[in-house]
Amino acid sequence: MSAEDLEKYETEMELQLYKEYRDIVGQFTYVVETERRFYLANGVDVQVRNSDTEVYFEVAMSDAWVWDMYRPTRFVKNVRVITFKDVNVEELDKPELRLPDGGPPFN
Repeated sequence: MSAEDLEKYETEMELQLYKEYRDIVGQFTYVVETERRFYLANGVDVQVRNSDTEVYFEVAMSDAWVWDMYRPTRFVKNVRVITFKDVNVEELDKPELRLPDGGPPFN
């Protein structure tokens, strides 16, 4: 496989991953960014831990989706991540459910 073929493959995989993210992001409550990964999750618990010389973060997530194009399965029931850099947790905005313009779909 040439370098050009590999680059094309990775570009296609990244596009597929973005499309999957776009389709499922509304099913999650939180966006979590660590130094190595990006997650969507419905449950997040961040604990600051101290060892003798360093501070680190233990992040536990439930009902999660992992942004990683090399994982065959991105949906994960429970994830536990240890990171030595900052963790960013953001709650997603949940717009209200709206009915189609034609009125209710059933009577």
